[in-house]
Amino acid sequence: MPSLLPAGGCAEGWVMDGKPSLFTQDTLFDHINGEAELYLPFGFDTLATARYVQKDASGQEIVLDVCKMGSPLDAFGIWSNYRKAETPGCDVGTDCVLSASQMLFYQDRYFVRVQSIGTHEPAQDVFTACGRAVSRNLPAGKGKPRELELLRVRGIVPGTKRYVPQSLLGYPFLRRGLTAEATPGGGRTQVFVVIGESAASARKAFDQYLASLKEAGREVHLAGTGHRVSLEGADPLYGKVLVEQSGRYLIGAIRLQDAAAIRPVIEEMRARTRERP
Repeated sequence: MPSLLPAGGCAEGWVMDGKPSLFTQDTLFDHINGEAELYLPFGFDTLATARYVQKDASGQEIVLDVCKMGSPLDAFGIWSNYRKAETPGCDVGTDCVLSASQMLFYQDRYFVRVQSIGTHEPAQDVFTACGRAVSRNLPAGKGKPRELELLRVRGIVPGTKRYVPQSLLGYPFLRRGLTAEATPGGGRTQVFVVIGESAASARKAFDQYLASLKEAGREVHLAGTGHRVSLEGADPLYGKVLVEQSGRYLIGAIRLQDAAAIRPVIEEMRARTRERP
């Protein structure tokens, strides 16, 4: 892992200050106390970090963090957790955002943060140079995780896709999946895909969600049989919801304002799940 950090310098005039440091699951708290628990569900393995300073100036410092995660989807997941939809993109790694104070990107199973420390923020071309220097040391990867295709449908707000590795929507039985903001019919809602291991496990999660709504005293309308079931109801946390099973997936929407407007989006999501049985 330390060899992934650019030895010597990461941009013109910027040199490594000291030696790289390495952190594992047991020591991550020493580097990012308060955020370490966020990384662990994404299969965090190791973090390598180093400081870079400008040779002929003081008050400017860059910290490079390279995290090895469990999979490319996990790397996307931790990246998407920090990314904000309004932050401009950049051309480094598989996907990248760049603000005045930091660059975030992921590539293969690695998540990279280039962050300025100090009173003066470096020019953005310094972030870009340092990011590309790290990118050249990483495996090329195979592009964006294939699971993201499940949400390649109309009405998705750019920059809002997220991967949640556990307890999707806060329910432990919705083990993992994807979410995104959508604007069907002009209103804003949130769509999701729960990724199950099998049709039986997806049905079990559906039944558990149905039971939770009934236990909360909410009215639920159920339709379908077998592994093609759906429900419309009112979630105590998210208001009006629509959920249906499609094979080993659960697809749906929460905070619904117009159920008719979201149905074409759900139909496209269902078609995507059939492309990935």
